[in-house]
Amino acid sequence: MEPSLVTSVGPINLERPVMLASGILGISLDVFKRIYRSGAGAVVTKSLSKEPWDGYPNPTIFGMKGGGWLNAVGLSNPGAPNFAKMIEPNKEVPIIVSLVGSIPEDFEFMIKEFEDCKVAGFELNLSCPHVAKVGLEVGDDPELVKKIISTVKQVTNVPVIAKVGLGTTNYLDTVATAIDSGVNAITAINTIRAMAINVDTQQPILSNKFGGLSGTPIKPIALRCVYEISSKHNIPIIGCGGISTWEDAIEFFLAGASAIQIGSVIGEKWLDSFNEINKGILQYMEKNGFSKIEEMVGIAKKS
Repeated sequence: MEPSLVTSVGPINLERPVMLASGILGISLDVFKRIYRSGAGAVVTKSLSKEPWDGYPNPTIFGMKGGGWLNAVGLSNPGAPNFAKMIEPNKEVPIIVSLVGSIPEDFEFMIKEFEDCKVAGFELNLSCPHVAKVGLEVGDDPELVKKIISTVKQVTNVPVIAKVGLGTTNYLDTVATAIDSGVNAITAINTIRAMAINVDTQQPILSNKFGGLSGTPIKPIALRCVYEISSKHNIPIIGCGGISTWEDAIEFFLAGASAIQIGSVIGEKWLDSFNEINKGILQYMEKNGFSKIEEMVGIAKKS
């Protein structure tokens, strides 16, 4: 049987397992269509807030020596109500809307704005490492995570994904709380809190001082997290963090992910990344006798 790239993340069915990660090119329906036609299985939007956010002043992005990126854009976005109007005509692309907020009411308000949109899922950003009172500060509070997810599940039948990261508490506690509260899947992980200093000016390079480290340096950490989550919980997982090749994708499947997200690599290879990774996955499956993605998921745990 010829191998198939079709996979599912809980109730979300995907024609291909490689998705666009949040924060990368996620602002235009026309761009979404280009990404989908380039081989993405789904597109995750930039994180949207209740009202428009300007984000931080420049410099906001810095390329690290040896690979990877440091960024503190500040979650700049047009706001959920405005963005919903932008994607309302969508009938083609599986869009997963990323949402960020501080209290349950923020998420309830935003989700209602997308009632007339064709949305494949909502990804709750519980892990942004560089914006106060949202992201990791929310994810580090299990009780708040419980309230937010419980509220969201009450107001929508659309699948809900929790995106977790590494904060000041054990991220596995956040995962457990999210699962107990009814999420359909987990995305692991977000960028990791980090910084860089200019030795000439003797000052932090980013305007916000601290940012999120992404790209190849964090892949082993993200892979470990997917493996740990998969070992402890029976929950669909989307692997995210430093994935740039088909070999990386296979590692995440073997660790327990049913799909993956890519971001930083697009800055190097543009949209060719999707088809390049898809092609490599298919060749690996054919060589090793796999007909479906699900046949690979979690094999590394079986020792």
